[in-house]
Amino acid sequence: MNRFAGLFAAFSILLGSSFTPAQAQDKALTVFAAASMKNALDEVNAAYTARTGVKVASSYAASSVLAKQIEQGAPADIFISADMEWMDYAVGKKTINESTRASLLGNSIVLIAAKDSKLGDVKIGQGFDLAKLAGDGKIATGDVKSVPVGKYAKAALEKLGSWTAAEPKFAMAESVRAALTLVSRGEAPIGIVYSTDAKVDPGVKVIGTFPAESHPAVIYPVAATTTAKTEAADYLAFLKGSASKAIMEKYGFTFLVSPTT
Repeated sequence: MNRFAGLFAAFSILLGSSFTPAQAQDKALTVFAAASMKNALDEVNAAYTARTGVKVASSYAASSVLAKQIEQGAPADIFISADMEWMDYAVGKKTINESTRASLLGNSIVLIAAKDSKLGDVKIGQGFDLAKLAGDGKIATGDVKSVPVGKYAKAALEKLGSWTAAEPKFAMAESVRAALTLVSRGEAPIGIVYSTDAKVDPGVKVIGTFPAESHPAVIYPVAATTTAKTEAADYLAFLKGSASKAIMEKYGFTFLVSPTT
């Protein structure tokens, strides 16, 4: 009898140890986020999982691609765009819970060259000759018609009077990280990316920063989708918290919300 009781107790403990962690592991969130956020958000997600036990799977791409994937029914719980327009697009398609929307992060756009490039500091101002700077090579950035970094780049160059001459030299990439790679590998002598992208790639250097007034403010809005799991609210709260702020600022983002604890 005592042996039976002991076996029963051991079995009960085994059951308890298998079910409790499984319940945490069953909880998972899917985040669709702008490609430029990968390094920082991966770290934020790891911190969130460590604190809550909820796993977070992230899909990174151009905001335009992600917004359209969500529109087509992709199972995302959270959307973080690199510009306001693609979040507005998603809201217009009724795929976003607008009441959860917040402007989370800020960024800047910079001119980069390969780390061993002979190009030095460039003064970016009215009428600067970007086309001449590229020489016989290409200027890498995101697609100026859809990818946020490309849209910001075109807006800045138009404002500075440099777009017409530079346009034929542009190599339009599918995302800001693809543009970053073109420069890092030496396939394009210069590129326009976010300052946070340049910060995480040792193969490039910043040779100039575009004046903030030359383009719309670089803002990353975040929101839950209309099909989000209940855990999404807690994840959004964590994104706006002090732990997330510390990580985001380490990677060079500007935190735009007042952090909660």
